[in-house]
Amino acid sequence: MIRKLIFAATMLASTAALAAPARVFLNDAIKGDNSEITAGQYIASHGYSAQVRSFGRTLYRDHSMARGQAVAVARQLGMRPPTGTKPEARAELRRLHRLHGRAFDMEVRRGMIEDHRIDIAKFEAQARSGDPRTAALARRQLPTLRKHLRIAESLRV
Repeated sequence: MIRKLIFAATMLASTAALAAPARVFLNDAIKGDNSEITAGQYIASHGYSAQVRSFGRTLYRDHSMARGQAVAVARQLGMRPPTGTKPEARAELRRLHRLHGRAFDMEVRRGMIEDHRIDIAKFEAQARSGDPRTAALARRQLPTLRKHLRIAESLRV
């Protein structure tokens, strides 16, 4: 737990001032969307509470739309969009596979808060100083990421 907090703080500090190169940002963003789409589907079907299942459907829907936007920008840059997911998302999904009931919902809440805080920091940095196309994409997607963080924080588990 402490290691994860230190990692999250390090990620927030390291992304606070520096935007990523366009291709790096898009690769990470699309893999993040792929990860959230997969997680959203699983959460929607395995959540213990109706609130968590609804959150899973929201993640799936919103990140499917975000992925479409990011893929369009990637294609403008002549980039082939990645199809995989992030390693940390695969690890989180493995954790969720072992949990049931309230423990499942609690892990969804914890993981989504951590994930969205890190993503918001990256997208804020990109919005401020990234390539104009990726900065615009980051600005468009930040409200949705903030919404997901608010929902995750409000989950009653």
